[in-house]
Amino acid sequence: MAQTAQAPTRPAAEVIRQAHVSQASSGVCYASIGEIPIGATELERMVNTVPLSVAGALHRKAYYFVPLTVSHGDETLIAERYDVALSENAVCHRNFAAGDSQCVFISTRLMDDKFSIAFEFFINVAHAFLEHVGVSSQFSELVWKQAHDGVRGETSLDAWELRKLATAPSGDSERAKSEYFQAAFSDAIAVYMLATFLDVDYYDLRERDYPLLAPAALAERLRLVHQLFPSNPGYDFAVYYRRKA
Repeated sequence: MAQTAQAPTRPAAEVIRQAHVSQASSGVCYASIGEIPIGATELERMVNTVPLSVAGALHRKAYYFVPLTVSHGDETLIAERYDVALSENAVCHRNFAAGDSQCVFISTRLMDDKFSIAFEFFINVAHAFLEHVGVSSQFSELVWKQAHDGVRGETSLDAWELRKLATAPSGDSERAKSEYFQAAFSDAIAVYMLATFLDVDYYDLRERDYPLLAPAALAERLRLVHQLFPSNPGYDFAVYYRRKA
């Protein structure tokens, strides 16, 4: 019985040299390599979702959408198609420095659906934005008020754990508070971009390891993020409520 040959890989540096990098109308630089599960038109639309005010802070950064990003010792390898054997050492994303630029490789075939690929991309964008801009004071005030009001849940496991530390009666609460604001802000920016790109159901955001932030409180955060970073022309953001059937 014939066996399928393992997918060939190339060093990340070689991929960077050879890939054609485009700049979306949002200003974000990106490239796609190999067999990825999202079409070129939809990929461009996803990249263009990033608000201009957010994209402007992504200095010398490019996003590479590839099938698999493989960690091989100290080396980062890129596979141009999915391979089960390679997937065991693949990572969701990897930051790779190239001179004074940073390239972010996103493994699209580890996720395989549009929701997960988009969320991974938007989370990376949100973290990069936060590194340059910091947390909005308006957002920090809102989040802290929600925490003190005992609003249920959070937007990620990191934010949930940091919120518990920040509100604890002892410990390095000021540091935890700052880190909590950062986690909650980057989460909210990522969810906002995701909800601008796709029709996201609240329940799609739930994870088993922590309780998701209550719908009204999450909506309040997302509306504030929308005010701070208006969506680009051709994109709409809105929060809708509906009763369970």
